Amino acid sequence: MNTNFRAKRTRAKIHGTAVRPRLSVHISNMHIIAQLIDDDNGKTLAYATTVGSNMTGTKTEKAASIGKEIAAKAKKAKIKSVVFDRGAKLYAGRMSALADAARKEGLEF
Repeated sequence: MNTNFRAKRTRAKIHGTAVRPRLSVHISNMHIIAQLIDDDNGKTLAYATTVGSNMTGTKTEKAASIGKEIAAKAKKAKIKSVVFDRGAKLYAGRMSALADAARKEGLEF
């Protein structure tokens, strides 16, 4: 039950725009999903996921590759900076691996 409150608390402080969208990250036990969301218009600008892909490696390595992929898609959409939304997850492990990989590819948080 605490995770629901944590997600609401973090989401209340974060708002994405077309210029600086929200990078929403969802990490389940099996998959990792990252989306760039424009909250003003309610649209997803870009997304990257491990669902349906043939990625190999550990979950942390998969998270890093999703971070690189979402940063590349952001560059293609001419997005330089984002607001990071970790949802209910703590910023550690796979979450930080994804964020660090996105930063190395040039995405600014």
